[in-house]
Amino acid sequence: MTVRHRQVTVDGIQIFYREAGPEDAPVLLLLHGFPSSSHMFRHLLPQLQRDYRLIAPDYPGFGQSEFPSPAEFSYTFENLAGVMQRFIRTIRLDRYALYIQDYGAPVGLRLALADPERITGLVVQNGNAYEEGLSRDWDPLRDYWRHPTQANRERLRTWLDPEGIRQQYVAGVPDRLLQLFSPDTWTLDWARLSRPGNLDAQLDLFYDYRTNLELYPAFHEFFRRFQPPTLIVWGRHDPFFTVAGAEAFRRDLPAAELHYLDTGHFALETHCEEIATLIHEFMGRQVVEGNGSSGFAAASTLEEY
Repeated sequence: MTVRHRQVTVDGIQIFYREAGPEDAPVLLLLHGFPSSSHMFRHLLPQLQRDYRLIAPDYPGFGQSEFPSPAEFSYTFENLAGVMQRFIRTIRLDRYALYIQDYGAPVGLRLALADPERITGLVVQNGNAYEEGLSRDWDPLRDYWRHPTQANRERLRTWLDPEGIRQQYVAGVPDRLLQLFSPDTWTLDWARLSRPGNLDAQLDLFYDYRTNLELYPAFHEFFRRFQPPTLIVWGRHDPFFTVAGAEAFRRDLPAAELHYLDTGHFALETHCEEIATLIHEFMGRQVVEGNGSSGFAAASTLEEY
């Protein structure tokens, strides 16, 4: 089997996605974070493709998907989730588990709120859904949310340069692991972000991120009510999303499996094989055998790699 690279038109926008695995296999929908794209899953897809149908799209303005200008498309998380919801319907996905990382968490959990019956399980990799998960590195963003002045907006632009994008990958990562990061990752991200107008779209999303916090109570109610089988794999050195944010999931999902990884925000760059093994075990035990049942009880675990 090989990874297939495809495009489909959604709301007049060309959406790029990677697909692998048998069409009749259980589905895992993989939603990427900032500033990356489905490229972040390039090593994971081949390791899972034998047993699962894997779908990894790029959001509008990210990766290889079309980039409508901010004048034509409002860059909000509600709109990104809306495009992804219509993408799912366009390619005719019925039920699926979600892999959510960073931006993928608010996008994917919006999908879960809209169509909870479609969700067979969650794989959460440094994807936040709790206030305590936001580190002090978010203070400049909180200032912008409280005081959305042009000056506060421009201060955030300093995050959006080649070094700022590199730090998204390597910040907090132990020195011994830095050699595992390919510079192609942040170089590719920067090439897409540096298109005319794209940084403004990213700043729009920075401001709109406050709406995700407003939805946290609804996300928590979804967890409590539906109890989706959940695997949490968390880079414990992530400077943006804290270990406390990982632990918080188990307030509402007490049966969730929690595994810490000795890495940072983009854990797939250093621990792809470990994450693939955990997903295989989780999907086979919880989603396939358990059929994604909301009443399926898992043993609560805590491990570190």
